[in-house]
Parts: sequence; structure tokens; C-alpha cells
Amino acid sequence: MSDTIHTGVTDHLCLIVYFRFTISNDSATITNVYNVNVYNVSMHNIIAQTRDHDKSKKIRGHSQDANNSMKVFNPIDFRREFPALSDKLTYLDSAATALKPRAMIEATQQFYQQDSATVHRSQHQSALSLTVRFENTRQQVADFINSSTAENIIWTRGTTEAINLIAQSYARPRLRPEDEIIVSEAEHHANLIPWLMVAEQTGAKIVKLPIGLDHLPDLQQLPQLLNEKTRILALGQMSNVTGGSPDLAQAIRLAHQYDCVVVVDGAQGIVHCPADVQVLDIDFYAFSSHKLYGPTGIGVLYGKTELLEEMPAWQGGGKMLTYASFGGFTPHEVPYRFEAGTPNIAGVIGLSAVLKWLEHIDLEEAEVYSQGLATMAENKLAQLPGFHSYRCQQSSLLAFTFDGVHHSDLVALLAEQGIALRAGQHCAQPLMAALGVNGSLRASFAPYNTPQDVEMLCSALDKALELLRD
Repeated sequence: MSDTIHTGVTDHLCLIVYFRFTISNDSATITNVYNVNVYNVSMHNIIAQTRDHDKSKKIRGHSQDANNSMKVFNPIDFRREFPALSDKLTYLDSAATALKPRAMIEATQQFYQQDSATVHRSQHQSALSLTVRFENTRQQVADFINSSTAENIIWTRGTTEAINLIAQSYARPRLRPEDEIIVSEAEHHANLIPWLMVAEQTGAKIVKLPIGLDHLPDLQQLPQLLNEKTRILALGQMSNVTGGSPDLAQAIRLAHQYDCVVVVDGAQGIVHCPADVQVLDIDFYAFSSHKLYGPTGIGVLYGKTELLEEMPAWQGGGKMLTYASFGGFTPHEVPYRFEAGTPNIAGVIGLSAVLKWLEHIDLEEAEVYSQGLATMAENKLAQLPGFHSYRCQQSSLLAFTFDGVHHSDLVALLAEQGIALRAGQHCAQPLMAALGVNGSLRASFAPYNTPQDVEMLCSALDKALELLRD
């Protein structure tokens, strides 16, 4: 079936993205975006025009929510929900942290102004009702990633703490000398350093899964790396540099043939395409709220029930036990044994508001739109001399360099012109080394960005390059 989607954006650029769009049983099949043409003509719509092609991949589709209401995406309406955006700021740093929608800001503000209490402790009405909201958010997260139960959802400070929890509570008691942990070369330091640390503590060995020519983890090499000593495969859902997404289903299927546990870093991928943990058969999945338009300081660890039940408490304190004396303590059941101390209640309330708001947003259509902006920027910047792109196809991230110009100098001049993006090694030094660069600029596009942001970026870069090359 072929269709045309019109999303109103007032600008003088038209982006045409061709893809296949097939609806069946409330799901969608979509091909890779194979061709993007940018025209400098006066038009007021970004048009996603569909065409049939052979190769397609299943994504969470143009679907309906639990209340049977159609999910939609309109870039103008979406952008209006973010008060931080202004005419003076071109924000292209969403891969570092996403801006916050009004729903989240208002929910957090209301918590501090009217509902402030603690959870799972006091017996007064405010505390009791807040505890219900707190636990209901756990169910919201479970629904968002299709966990079979909310008991598999653990609150953490973020992805980094979640992966450290796995490394220290699950892996460390089990690893023996000569056991192997496979880590892809594309990983953020948050999915590398915890494994280096636990390997040093246990005598286990780190095995590198190299990237291929497409800058993705080379899964063709994975069968040769897996063996009876392999205990863990650490793999990112999406690279925070290239935006590339490996075939998680293939990697997990191969790893499970050796009873290898797979840890997926979803920090970068969660906002683009939330993983279905049951369909993919993921063992552990970690992500942070702040890259999903939510508050900072709150993250999520999902784990399979049988794995979490085997894990001892990692940190001690209040709420993680049912009995304590000088003779010892009895740890609480999952998930509470992993949540010692007063949690980030405001963060959970803010995340709840975001998830409720996202129930009516078509994330797939929003992602196609964002990818189109990145392609537009890549095509325009390619016209400038010395430009090199490290962007994977179907990515809303654009990492790039220019010959003879240091990324730090460029990003400083861009900041002076109101362009917000990141430059450096992006907490992924092994990947940058594999790409053959010591750093890059990274423009990350979100659904609240516009073609005008692309124009502002390209114009600012043109001016900065002229200044630096004079």
C-alpha cells in the first residue's frame, strides 16, 4: 500500500523521504529510507511519500495506543511543547540530553509545590497516594518496553548505574578467570568501563567485537567470537556517535545459543525506537530518562525475572530489606532489594508525565522526520570542502569533521552563533579510534527541530570555516 503523509512545517525547504508503509494488524513495515532529495523551493510541508521496495524491516508501527486512539505526529505541535526552544537557540544536542516538554515540567513542579512526600514509608494520605503514583510509573515503563511485569523494572540514577549494577550484582559473583565478556567496539564508555572493572576484579577476559565498514558492530564475526567460555555480550541499541543500530535480534539469537547473557545499552536508542524486550528476548536492558524527554537523575534497568532473582543486593540501606539486626539482614524481594535509600521521586513523577504524553505521539513517524533532517544537513554540508560524515544510514545523528580544522575550534564558533551541538570523543574513545579520528562534531536532530535549524547550522559552519581557514 502506498500513502502520502503531510506534516505542516512553515519553511522554505521541502524534504521528500521515500519509504514503504504497510499496515497490517496494527503494525507497520517500513523500508530503509533510501533516497532523500532536498529542494530549495518555497513550500510549507515536509512530505513523506511512500514507494514500494523489496527489503523492509519491522518496527513499532503507525499504531494505536491502549485506549484505541490513533497516535499522530505533527512537528509544529510537537515543537510547541518545549518551552526551552527559542528563536535565539538552535538546539542540536539531543543525543546528549533531550529538551523537556511542558507536561514533564508541570508535573515535576506540581510535585514539589503540592505533593511533596516520600514513598513506601509514611502512612499519611500524601505519602500513600504518591506511593501509588510511583508504582504505577513502574507499570508505565513496563508497558513502554513490553515487559511482562512491572516487577522487572528497577529504578536507577541512569544507564551508567544500571550497567554497573549488572556488572557487580549479576556478573561479578559468577565470573571466573578465563571467562569471556564480549563488548562491541561501538560502545559508549558506560557499556565498556563497568566490564573492564569487573574483568579486573574476577580475572575474566574482555573480547572486542570490531565494527565493520558500515561502522556497525560486525555481527558476521560474532559466531567466531562466541564459545563455551562466553558469559556476557554487551551491545548498544544505537551508537551515540554514528547513530547506527545493530541487528539486536540476530545478536541475541547467536549469543543465546551459548547461554550467553545479553546486556543492551538502550540509552541512545530508547527515544528513537523503544526495544520490545519480550520479542527481542533481551536479558538486561538499561536506559536513562533524560534522553527520553524526561528528568535527569532517573534511569531504568529491566531484567528477566530469573536473572534478577539470582542477584544479591548491590547497595545497602533503607527499603531494600525486610529485617535487620546486628546478626544480619533479610533482603527485600525484587525490585526493591536494588533500590536502597530514598529514590528520585520527582524524577519518577516527571518520567510518568512524559510516558503519558508520548502515548499519543507516533514515534516512528517522528523518527523518520528527524532522520530526514539529518540527511538534509548531511547533503548540504557535503557541498563544503573537506567534509567527512560518520553517520550511519537511517540515523538522526550526524557526526562529522572538516579537514584541517579542529572540532573544538569549530564548536566554539558555532556556540557564539547560537548553535548548540557537541564536539569531542563523545565518551566513545575506542569507536573514535576505529573511525580514525580523535574527535568530531555531532549534530543530533530531534522531532522538535526544523529545516530552519538545518539552514542555521550550515550557515554558521560556513562562516566559521571561512574564519578558521583565512
